[in-house]
Amino acid sequence: MARIIAMWSGPRNISTAMMRSWENRPDTIVWDEPLYAAFLDRTGVEHPGRDVVLKSHSSEIDYASVSSRLTNARGSEVFYQKHIAHHLLDDMDRSWMDHPGIDHCFLIRDPREVILSLHRRFPEMVLRDTGLPQQLEIFRRRMELSSTLPPVIDARDVLENPRDTLAALCERLEIEFDEAMLSWPSGPRESDGAWADWWYDSVRASTGFAAWAPREGEVPDHLVPVLETCRSIYEDLKSHRIRS
Repeated sequence: MARIIAMWSGPRNISTAMMRSWENRPDTIVWDEPLYAAFLDRTGVEHPGRDVVLKSHSSEIDYASVSSRLTNARGSEVFYQKHIAHHLLDDMDRSWMDHPGIDHCFLIRDPREVILSLHRRFPEMVLRDTGLPQQLEIFRRRMELSSTLPPVIDARDVLENPRDTLAALCERLEIEFDEAMLSWPSGPRESDGAWADWWYDSVRASTGFAAWAPREGEVPDHLVPVLETCRSIYEDLKSHRIRS
């Protein structure tokens, strides 16, 4: 039976590297940020390359159409979806998430590192921009529907020990681990979203997961309350993370 993996991450994480890892499996196809075009269209936010993205991904602007496609495995053995959690808006119907064929997974990162990185790009950022509230909402939704704990992995664990962490994730998903997940050819992919020219320089130059290193800097004073709220959500999700 085909498997559908919906990997929910916040921004400024290793989500694109994780997508590369899964795409390097011979049995997997990927979808890069399926909700991004609908998010841009509905919110009107000015992200880099907005007009290019909306033109190139015009077929993904209609959320109802996209959500229907998310439940179709497309004929591959594994259909991996790279989701950025803050693209899920309050008025977007969640019913597709309850499809029994979808495994919802969660990629988390220390919120201090997320905020330091995100603030540099978007100085006016607010709590929802971190994606953590949305990750917690989806996690709890899954727990209400099933007694099975949704897989949670921490970016630091992946970077410090990619093989064991990914192998543990695959074991939880009952998918055979493939060594191909640990490295990939550098360069762009046809599967990359049109936003890649603005965001993917580092991952396009990569051939594997980078070593973990702490991010330097101090969170601005006005974002300290955001960090405190994020820290509580992060620790909640982290308590359920897969340990290799």
